[in-house]
Amino acid sequence: MQKEKYFCQTTYSTVKIEESKIVSFNKVDHTSTSFRVYKDGFVGVHYQQGKISDKEGYALAEKNLELQRPYPFKLEGGKRSRDKKRKILSDAELMSKTKSILAYLTKTYPDFIYSGTVYAQNETDAQKNSAGMDYSTTDGHNGIEISFKHKKSKDINNGYFSVNLRNWSTKTIKEIADNYLANYSTKVKFPKDCIIMMPTWELTGMLKQSLNAENLALGTSLLSGKVGEKVFSDKLTVSHNVSDSKMWMNTFWDADGIVHKGDKLTFISKGKILRGYADKRIADKYNVECTGSAWQDFQDIPKNGWMSCTLKETGKTPKEILEEAGKQYAILPLLYSGGGFKEDGTYAMPVQASYLTDGEKILGLLPPFTMRSNMFDMFGKDLIGVSKYTKIWNKNMILVKMERGKL
Repeated sequence: MQKEKYFCQTTYSTVKIEESKIVSFNKVDHTSTSFRVYKDGFVGVHYQQGKISDKEGYALAEKNLELQRPYPFKLEGGKRSRDKKRKILSDAELMSKTKSILAYLTKTYPDFIYSGTVYAQNETDAQKNSAGMDYSTTDGHNGIEISFKHKKSKDINNGYFSVNLRNWSTKTIKEIADNYLANYSTKVKFPKDCIIMMPTWELTGMLKQSLNAENLALGTSLLSGKVGEKVFSDKLTVSHNVSDSKMWMNTFWDADGIVHKGDKLTFISKGKILRGYADKRIADKYNVECTGSAWQDFQDIPKNGWMSCTLKETGKTPKEILEEAGKQYAILPLLYSGGGFKEDGTYAMPVQASYLTDGEKILGLLPPFTMRSNMFDMFGKDLIGVSKYTKIWNKNMILVKMERGKL
């Protein structure tokens, strides 16, 4: 009989803002543990919120072996720890910074009403077992999420911006706020080309789903039968990447205990599909490559799907990507809902509000419209590029040509 334990401890402090006023402070200190006992190809699991002794936790897990959850796989060993946490604000600092930012917003841009949260989070994740595994990671960040509404508007809100930083920077937050708010009242026309600029994760959901090895094997993926083929643009390389430079609030190991060389594994290289992602269970079931893609289910066996879907960057800023493509402007969606990908890969999204940008500076507000594309064009002929991280956007951005329709 072997034993294993998942552990997660999170401390999360938030200051809430409503109608340009601080209305509450909340702090949560949450500990979760999953005790796991393996015997004769089965695993007994006990999930515990809060503290409990290891002796009691493992005893409860052993009792649950009678449920016969199958897990016939060898446990992995290995020792390693990682700490990416920098300067996380104390509760007093968090309140002080919130007051300072709110005062700046209301004084500099008094035509808006602000709501949202300012928060600080610490998290430690660990996994240990009797086969010699002892992995842990600690991370944390400070963040601000602000929605804004013009005082003359009848809408619930008119826009939104967020900033997440391991080291708090009032200067960076003010610069981002300035970019989003200064030219809101400037009305501009659509550029000739509809080049959409968004955070990468906003458009990769269907692509990630299509790389699920189980879907590929069952023929239900849009990429079924295409492994080994070049399907997308040379500009598209997709990896699971949890290396030091790319990881964010994540572990470097999967729930089956697998660690990738260099903490990354490529699934699409220059448009060519190399593999789908599979945990030990899916790899065994469909006789495909195990890619170490199990996420921790604290109440059950591991589940397939731990894949960061990181897009390789060009090393250029959004503005430089536009200039290289011979373009001057991009459209930055601000409020969008009511659409997305369909099963056949087509994409349509109503955009209630958006900005015109040169890739660096927001130039003004555009009329509502609908953006349309499909997964194969989006990551194929219409992919302009993926930017590097830039402070003014606080993230990597993907630039894609789409069709523009009426809302």
